Amino acid sequence: MKRIISVLLSFAIMLTALCVPAFAEGGTGGSGNIDGGGGSMGNATSHGSWNPGNEGVRITVVRASDHAVVTTPFDLTNKQPAAGIYHFGKVSKIQYNGGAALSPVQGGYSYKNPAQPIPRIISTNGNNNIEAIKRYFCSEYAVKLIAEQTGMDYETLIGGEYKILLEPIAYYKYEGVMIATTATEAAMYDEVVSGHLRTWMGSLTHKNLPLSMFLETADLGYPAWSGSTTQHATNSAIKSSLGLGIVRFEEQPEEPTITTYDYEYRTNTEVITAVEVSGGQSDPDNPVTVRFNILGTTYTVSNVYYPDGDSQLAWVRWTTPDTPQDVTITVSVSGPGSAQGTIQCKIVDLDENPPPNPVADDRNDSFSPSAVPSRAEKTSAQWSIWRPWWYAYWVWHSTGKDSGYWCDHGWWEFDLDRYSASLSASMTITPDTMNPTASGTTMKSGYGINEVVTARVSSSQRSATTALQNAVSYFPEFNYDSFWRLLDRVSISSSSSRLEFQTNEYSTYNRRTHFTPIWYPDGAYTVNTWVIDCWTPVGMLSVNLSDTLTISGNLWDDWHIAPMR
Repeated sequence: MKRIISVLLSFAIMLTALCVPAFAEGGTGGSGNIDGGGGSMGNATSHGSWNPGNEGVRITVVRASDHAVVTTPFDLTNKQPAAGIYHFGKVSKIQYNGGAALSPVQGGYSYKNPAQPIPRIISTNGNNNIEAIKRYFCSEYAVKLIAEQTGMDYETLIGGEYKILLEPIAYYKYEGVMIATTATEAAMYDEVVSGHLRTWMGSLTHKNLPLSMFLETADLGYPAWSGSTTQHATNSAIKSSLGLGIVRFEEQPEEPTITTYDYEYRTNTEVITAVEVSGGQSDPDNPVTVRFNILGTTYTVSNVYYPDGDSQLAWVRWTTPDTPQDVTITVSVSGPGSAQGTIQCKIVDLDENPPPNPVADDRNDSFSPSAVPSRAEKTSAQWSIWRPWWYAYWVWHSTGKDSGYWCDHGWWEFDLDRYSASLSASMTITPDTMNPTASGTTMKSGYGINEVVTARVSSSQRSATTALQNAVSYFPEFNYDSFWRLLDRVSISSSSSRLEFQTNEYSTYNRRTHFTPIWYPDGAYTVNTWVIDCWTPVGMLSVNLSDTLTISGNLWDDWHIAPMR
C-alpha cells in the first residue's frame, strides 16, 4: 500500500435551506435535511494540522434562472486569520466548475466578522446543531448582512430571483504555512500536489470539510449527494457535488420527473465516454478492468490503476449512430473497484432544421437585430493517469549461522502522469463568388454567403482526444435561433478540421451558400457559429465564433428595367 491513513468517522450535514420572504430575528425561515456522525480528526503531524473552529463560509449570490454569479463572493468567519495566510482569492464553486483556475495569493485575505457569530460548521464529534445553522443563514440578520456586503438591495435579494450559495472554508496549516480553502479549492489543490494534501490532511480536506455541507435535493445545477457520508471523498466528487449549501427565497414547485442524461452527443460523431473508478487499490497484482456495453458491442478497458483512497477515469471511444435516439450504456467493473453502472446518452441530429428558402417578396418590417449569444466555450482540458511502479524493499531472512536469503518486501508506488488537450478555431464568412456586385466584405442583401471554419486540436495524449467534428451556424435574421445550418466536414484529420456550409438545395449552381434575406437592413450582418464535438476523457471542447459582413443595398438595386423596343 502506498499510504496508511487512519480511517475516522466523519460528520455530514445535508443543507438545502429554504427561506421565505418573511423573516423573524433568530427564527427559522425554512427546512433542511440532517445526517450526521462523529469522531476524532486524528493527531497533528509535521505535514499539517487543524484546530476545530478554524473555519468560515464563502457566500455568493447567484441568479436562479441561469445560475450566473452576480456578486463577488465574500468570506464570513468568527476568526481573524493570519495576515500572511495563503489563499486563492474570492472564487466560488460555480466559477471553478465553469473553468476558473486556482490562483494562489499570500496575504491580503479579506473577511467579515459578523456581530452575531456563525454557528459551528465543521464538526468533529457530531454535536453541532443543524437547526442553528439553518436559523442563522435564513435569519433576517444574516440575509441583510449579505445584502450589505454584496451591495444588493435587500428586497431584491429576497424577491425570489436569486439564491445564496454557501461554501464551508477551513483554515489550516499544511507543510509549514497557513492556508485557507473551500472544499472545491482543496480538491483542486490536491490535484496540483499529486495527492499529497489528501495523504496528510484528508480527514479534514477530503472528509469533514466537503461533507459539512451538501445538497439533499438538486439545485443550481448540482446534484443531491447520495454517496458515503463516512468515507473520504474523491476530488471529482468534491468538485461536482460536495462542500455547498443553498439558501432560496421562494417555494419551489415540484419538478416533473424527467430523464437525466449524462451525455448529449450528435449523430454520426466519434465521442469519448468516461466513468470514474474507485475503491480499494488497483495495481498490477490486483488490476481493475472496466467493460462498456454500447449498442450490443462490449468495449474492454484493462489495467485501470490507482492508489488506495484515490480514483481513475476509464474511458472508451465510439461512434454514435446516424439516427437520433436515447442510448443506455451499461458499465461493469472487475477487480477491487466500482463505478457508475449505467450512463444515459441522448443522441441528437442537428441537421433537421435548416433555414427555409428565401424568396424575392419576403418582408420583415418589424425586424430588430439581436445580440450575438454567448454559447458555452471550453478550449482546454486536463486529465491524469496513475502509473504504478514497484518500490523494492529487500529484507534478509536468516536460516542459521551464516546462511539465509534476501526477500523483497516491497510495495506498489504510484506516479501521476498529466495530459492535456487544447482547441483553437476560426471562422470566415465571405460573399459568394457568384455574387456579381460584392466588394471585399460589403455586399447587397439577397445574395449568398460562404463560410469556412478551421480548427486545430493539440493533445499530449492523442488516443484520448478526438478531432473537431461539428460546427453549427446561426443567423441574425432568425435572431440566432429558430433555424441553423450544420456544416459539412470537408476535411478532418486527427489534429485539424475544415468545415463549410452544406450544398444549398435552393442554389441554382449547387453552391455551399446561405442566402441573406432581401429585406435585411443595411449594416452589420453577423453569423454566429458554435464549434463542437472535440471530445476528451473529461468532456467536450467547444468554441463560440462569429464573423461579420456589411450589407449595403439589396439585390433589386442590380436590376435595370427599360421599355421594350
